[in-house]
Amino acid sequence: MSGTGPTSTGRFSPFWASLALITVFYLGFLLLLLGATATYTTPQHLWDALGSREIRYSIGLSLVSCTTSALLALFLAVPVGYLLARANFTGKVWLDALLDIPIVLPPMVVGLCLLIFFQTPAGQMIEHVIPFTYTVAGVVLAQFVIGAAFAVRTMRGTFDHLSSRPEDVAMTLGCSRGQAVWLVTLPAARRGMFAAFSIAWARSLGEFGPILIFAGITRMKTEVLPTSIFIELSAGHVEAAVAVSLLMVALALVVLVAVRFVGEKL
Repeated sequence: MSGTGPTSTGRFSPFWASLALITVFYLGFLLLLLGATATYTTPQHLWDALGSREIRYSIGLSLVSCTTSALLALFLAVPVGYLLARANFTGKVWLDALLDIPIVLPPMVVGLCLLIFFQTPAGQMIEHVIPFTYTVAGVVLAQFVIGAAFAVRTMRGTFDHLSSRPEDVAMTLGCSRGQAVWLVTLPAARRGMFAAFSIAWARSLGEFGPILIFAGITRMKTEVLPTSIFIELSAGHVEAAVAVSLLMVALALVVLVAVRFVGEKL
């Protein structure tokens, strides 16, 4: 096709130049934000802050809780995403919209909903088996509720882009639908599954509001990286807050690079 790109004619285009300028300004603003944060204090101060016992605990808990919640989100997202992509049923549009509720709700509201639910008789019954309110399990649940919604969106998109023909062929050769999905579709969707896990992990890493309301921010108990930033800023320890912020930026960049490396888009 001709005339569809900035270099298709080899001539200067004010339209494409203006779009490039807007992109450069926005990217430059982001880089200035990160650069200002990175140069706010000295590397030694950053290293000392990351070496504190409390922040080491929050790093460890964040890695464990984010990985756990992302795995749970993936286990949910694969069947739900497949259902939305392959099945046709009455109310599908409403189900699709309802599954997006955690994405559009303010994070604080998600945390409040969790807190209120676990005060109900049903929630109290669950609490007698596994305590969630103001516990590490509550941290994982709060992260899962948000991360799962993004994982479902990713898996639905993955299955939408995969042809159903290989499944149909497998079923004509004697496979059941479940066997065809397990043997044919899931191996083909492995990149999408990795992307779904990654975006759920990254979203879990950055969650603050639901954790603050539902799990609390008790030091050396339910403290994760976002709540560490809040605690350190509240105590006037700006260097520690900056150190944790830069660590979270680095982890987010690792996730982005990993997803791009396998050829998927978030």
